[in-house]
Parts: sequence; C-alpha cells; structure tokens
Amino acid sequence: MKLPELIDLVVLRGAAQGLSLHAHRPALAQLYGGHRSAQRGRGLEFEEVRPYAAGDDARTIDWRVTARRGKPHTKLFREERERPVWLVADLHPGLFFGSRRQFKSAVLLQAAALLGWVAALGGDRVGAVIASGSAAPHILPPRRREAGVLPILQTLVECQPRAPGVPDAVGLSTALQTLRPLLQPGSLVLVLSDFSKLDTEAENLLSGISTQNDCRLLWVTDPLERSGLPAGTHRVGLPERLWWLDGQGSRPAWQAAWRQREQALTDLSTRLNLPLVRLDTADAVPDTLAALLKEPRWAA
Repeated sequence: MKLPELIDLVVLRGAAQGLSLHAHRPALAQLYGGHRSAQRGRGLEFEEVRPYAAGDDARTIDWRVTARRGKPHTKLFREERERPVWLVADLHPGLFFGSRRQFKSAVLLQAAALLGWVAALGGDRVGAVIASGSAAPHILPPRRREAGVLPILQTLVECQPRAPGVPDAVGLSTALQTLRPLLQPGSLVLVLSDFSKLDTEAENLLSGISTQNDCRLLWVTDPLERSGLPAGTHRVGLPERLWWLDGQGSRPAWQAAWRQREQALTDLSTRLNLPLVRLDTADAVPDTLAALLKEPRWAA
C-alpha cells in the first residue's frame, strides 16, 4: 500500500469544490456559537441572538432578551460570523495498518485534507492539532485559504507513521488537552481518530469542548478489526513481538472486544450529542465524505 504524499492531499481541493460544512440555523439555536462569514469586523446586519459565551464582546449583549429570559444573550451580526475550524488528528503508529485498499493512516490524512479544503473554500479559517506518538502535538493556528490548509497537509504527511507500532495511550487526550485553551466559542472541531485509546480523560475533554463548540467525530476503521481473522493459523503482532493465532478460535473473543469498543464510542456520541461517522479503509474517502456533507443532520 502507498503512503500519501503532499500532492495527493493537495489535489483533493478539486473534490472539495461544491461541498460545504455550513448549516442554516434558526435564531436561538441550542448550540453555542454559530457559523460566521468570511468578512471581518463588526457589521450592521443583524443575524441572530444566542446565549452569552465567555469571550463575547459585552457591547453586543441584547438586554431585552437577557431580561426576558433571565440569562445574558448576545447579538450576532453577519460580518462577525467567521468561524475557526480545527482538525484534531490522532495520528499514532497503530494506524500503519490496513487489510483493504489503504492504511488507516491514509484514510485519516485524506479525510483531514478534504475537510480542510472544504472549510477553506467556504471562507473559514482552518487550524490543526496533530498528535503523532509520544512527542508534543503540532499546533497550526487557524488561517484562511491555502495559507491555512497547506501547512496542515505538509505536517500530516511528515507525521504519518511509516512502520507498525503501538498506539500512544494518551495521544488523543493530549491532543484534546492541547486544543482546549486555543478554542474560541463557536468553533468547529473535527476529531479524526480510530479511538483505540479512548479513555475517561478524553471523554471528559470532549464533553467540555462540545459545550461551547460544534464537535464531530470521524472514526477510522478497518474490516479486519470488526470481523476477526479468517480460518487458519496466522502470525500476528509487531515485528519484535510476533505470535501464532488461530483465526477461527480467536474470532468470538475478537468480535466481542470490537463490539464493546463500538458500543462505548456510540454511547459517548449519543450522550454528548456528537455526530459520529465511520471512515473505513475499504471505502473511497472522498466519496464517503461527499455523501456525508450533504446530510443536514451532520452539517455544522
């Protein structure tokens, strides 16, 4: 299987044409924040009223709505509706694996690139936090157009695993912890991971992030993970730790472990109201995402 190169991610700009991360929301939407346009500065065209969030300009408080509802509410103007989009890439060594078509790491890179292009072409600023093992995550602050996307693509290519390895036990939670103080209320956060090391800390961080931001989970999977090994004896593990495993005999426990992992992530998605989508190594990522972004329930 081929590792993606920078040019492979750059050309996904074409696949992003005509796609959008934007959703039309009614006034007083339940989620904090809201999509903002690409224009700068405070304009005169009133857009909507929403609950006051930390960091809002006190001069935009709507005192009538505040008095009526008993809680501070803020006016949004069309020119103020610019939204940062953050890509969180959990790019650990365990993603150097794929039983069909491509590595899991290749799926993550393509999805991040396509979403980055969609956001940039839609006028949003795009930033990223990229975790790649035990080293400190890479931070790329949100910027507009190609200036925002291209450095992210370059960093993704440089950080992708090039040999099998063990997933970092705290990579996802470290990436989310790094991101949290960087967020402005109303940001869009797209978390790309196989969630193989989803722990309580990561769940708590996702809960905190999603209270004032839109958050989406993109789950990278492989068919072998959920089906188990075929019949026969197989050599499995990492290069320095290999052992023989009976495919048929190991399948019940294998599939039970997968169902437990799947249920935990589904329960988290439901509990926190976080849209969840699966990106599989057997599928063409641009086709999967293009169909997904046309669904109103997933639009941000």
